[in-house]
Amino acid sequence: MFFLYQIILTLIVLISPIIIIIRIIKNKEDKNRFLEKFSICSKERGVGKLIWFHGASVGEILSIIPIIEKYEKEKSINKILITSSTLSSSRVLKKFKFKKTIHQFYPIDHILFTNKFLNYWKPNLAIFIESEIWPCMFRLLEKNKIPLVLLNARLTKKTFNRWMLLKNFTESTFSKIAVAYPQNIETKKFLKKLKINKINLIGNLKFAENDYERLNSINNNLKSQFNKNKIWIASSTHANEEIFCAKTHIELKKKYKNLITIIIPRHVHRVKEIIPQINDLGLKAVSHSSNIKNLKNVDIYIVDTFGETKKFYKIGSSVFLGGSIIKRGGQNPLEAARYGAKIFHGPNIDNFRDVYKLLALLKISKKITSPKKLASLIYFKKKRIAGKKIKKIGERILKKTVKEIDNLIINEFKKT
Repeated sequence: MFFLYQIILTLIVLISPIIIIIRIIKNKEDKNRFLEKFSICSKERGVGKLIWFHGASVGEILSIIPIIEKYEKEKSINKILITSSTLSSSRVLKKFKFKKTIHQFYPIDHILFTNKFLNYWKPNLAIFIESEIWPCMFRLLEKNKIPLVLLNARLTKKTFNRWMLLKNFTESTFSKIAVAYPQNIETKKFLKKLKINKINLIGNLKFAENDYERLNSINNNLKSQFNKNKIWIASSTHANEEIFCAKTHIELKKKYKNLITIIIPRHVHRVKEIIPQINDLGLKAVSHSSNIKNLKNVDIYIVDTFGETKKFYKIGSSVFLGGSIIKRGGQNPLEAARYGAKIFHGPNIDNFRDVYKLLALLKISKKITSPKKLASLIYFKKKRIAGKKIKKIGERILKKTVKEIDNLIINEFKKT
């Protein structure tokens, strides 16, 4: 099965130039750094101990920032390598002023590129985040005796069932993991079925806060404009959900004349199609990148820039999380909840069911199914106490996680 997997990847590699060109045109690929995905590295490794963290995209990378901040100060670690697969994650990382942490794009999981990658970087410890399972890389990490950690591991029932279609191949791949730290009970159950030897349930690392969140704020002029109005936020929205939120705005406007709805699409490149759709409803929409100075008569304010979501969470009291009206499994509500916002979501939240269950118990979240229902529940005052509860949970999880990684580092560094 592994041989067939590599044949399929070889075919993908052969057509990859076409794929790369299309992605560059769509602004989904870095035209100056795409060769990193073929293990043509753009940074020097340097000498000494190197820890490698890999996460798929923005959410996974931001979840480990508190850990990176800690190990930036650790003298025994000479270099920290972070890899990810998306352009947006690389842009977010640029906002941090790390001294010994560098970013590269994750290579294609072909034996030629993964082998070249490991020979170049020679990590002392590999830590993969959430659902990042790569058979070829895992195989070579074991061959090179590099310990593999699955941190904040997440497997949904749907994903687990897909993996189990190829049971022997899947069990062989997951067996390469030295230790897994599932973020919820469901994932722990699935990892046990996959016969991972060491599993330690700590909790979801995304409960923790990082300096990026604390220091990132919208400018005073924009803030003063929002202060003149009632605002609520729709975040991580997908196609059709912007219309759902625009209709909610129309309902709310019957009661609040000075109302602005802030929409933060999951994929900002869609803004050009979103604005005309909203205008067709008789609403005025503007983009954040337009740098408009006066928001008078503006209905919908669309954030179309990377890494600024949390700036707006700071000023929003009610936040609707997208990917939940359509069947995408929902998006992470924890960042908004930390700032004391009331969270609203649709019925499709399989990706974060355990998180939403906790938020519901804390009376922080609420399920909605129609624009009218959402409009009736939105309010404009922060719940600071609820936000503090989320932060305390995050602090506890982060402390336990760092302790576990510390032990792994100490044990590994003793061997070399």
